Amino acid sequence: MSELYDQIVSQRGKLENLVARIPGFRGYLDNKTRRTADRMLRDHIAGLIKKRIERLTEIEKTILANDGLAYMSETRSAKTKLQTFHDRVKAAAPGYSGFFEAVKIGAAEMETLYSFDEAQIRFADQFDEALDALQQAAQSKEGLNEAIATLNQVAITANEAFSLREGVLTGLDKSLGS
Repeated sequence: MSELYDQIVSQRGKLENLVARIPGFRGYLDNKTRRTADRMLRDHIAGLIKKRIERLTEIEKTILANDGLAYMSETRSAKTKLQTFHDRVKAAAPGYSGFFEAVKIGAAEMETLYSFDEAQIRFADQFDEALDALQQAAQSKEGLNEAIATLNQVAITANEAFSLREGVLTGLDKSLGS
């Protein structure tokens, strides 16, 4: 390439340092990093939940083989709630505002939102526990109703927690004059 091209490419880091020193622009760059991190986090959580949905599908096959269609309506209901949770996490709005947006979310609000995001990861663990119990019940042919009800309740609670996260964002919009 040309000498100028090489010079520009070699100074890329220095230019970024200069831009970061421009008042206000550093916050914009930080928010872009947050946007990327937020999307990565959301994709990770959605991936965890997708694995739980796939596991539930496998457990349903065991239930179907052992008990026929007797429990399929209940497991489908739980799976629908789990899928709804997955879809909401996957499509969620970022947990902060960008530089040019009307609503600015500060560090305290970010901590609150990240607490909600951390809770979503904990729900993946709770789904594992509920799925372990369901799998054991499917294999032993005992306690299926209770195991399905537990899984269903975890899915309901996860969706409620996600609604609270959305409420935090909506409340921020209202409190900041948007």
